[in-house]
Amino acid sequence: MLKPGSNNKKLGFKITSKRWEGKRLYSLTLEERKTCPTTCHHWNDCYGDNMPFAHRFTTAGLIPKLKEEIDSLMNKHPDGIVIRLHVLGDFYSEDYVRFWEEMLFVHPKLCLFGYTSRKGDNIAHAIWLLNIRFDQRCVIRCSDNKEAGKPHGNSQEPFVQDWKYAAEESFEGNSFDCPEQTGKVKSCAACGLCWTTKKTVRFLSH
Repeated sequence: MLKPGSNNKKLGFKITSKRWEGKRLYSLTLEERKTCPTTCHHWNDCYGDNMPFAHRFTTAGLIPKLKEEIDSLMNKHPDGIVIRLHVLGDFYSEDYVRFWEEMLFVHPKLCLFGYTSRKGDNIAHAIWLLNIRFDQRCVIRCSDNKEAGKPHGNSQEPFVQDWKYAAEESFEGNSFDCPEQTGKVKSCAACGLCWTTKKTVRFLSH
């Protein structure tokens, strides 16, 4: 289920960027929409619609299989691994978030990065806690046209200012364009800005 980044030109495999240098990059793809909140702003135009041959994994029996694969990969790579969550799909339950918390606790050389459309629910709060508790090894950005570090409206969420964000190309706030998409680096593995800076990353439309 965990695919090496070498299978994806955008991702890359061996991390050469700061902080997680030397680790190997893997990715996980779940079923889009079935695991995503209906409030996702890409619900009707998910880029998964253009990926008919992507190998998606269902949530049935997912956690024990993932645990087995992570244990094996951690033994294979002494410097550790980075997992990109999720090429497609999203965090689908609190128990699923707690699984990743357990994996980070058990494996000190495991790192995670990715994006989520969860907002204002228990799953979002659990993800936020994951980011806080493992702030050097887990960076899950909120997919929203917002600027990191600033309050947003009259939100009642006390943690809203602590999120890092991933915005669309229409966003005009303080941000940087994805270096991989703009040809400044060869891959995510060679960049690392998504897990090393609080500044909002802006992605070109797929």
